[in-house]
Amino acid sequence: MKRAPQSITSLPESPEEESRRRQRQYAIAMGIRVLCLVACLFTPGWWLLIPALGTVILPYVAVVLGNVGSARRNQVEAPAALELPPGREGA
Repeated sequence: MKRAPQSITSLPESPEEESRRRQRQYAIAMGIRVLCLVACLFTPGWWLLIPALGTVILPYVAVVLGNVGSARRNQVEAPAALELPPGREGA
């Protein structure tokens, strides 16, 4: 039985890389939240709702995005050609 070699591009990212990516996404979202908070100080009238909503909603969005793992994590690559012994084709 000859197996096809595993492609390096089909491997998931390492846990360290995934952790760094998630921390970077969270830090960016929290940076935007800080900008929204500062914008609340200088925004007059009804326009204040836009940065205020950003200040309130962004922490939730950042945590949800930070907890989402890699989309490729759950994918399992099956062998390209599985050779079955004679008489076992339909099993």
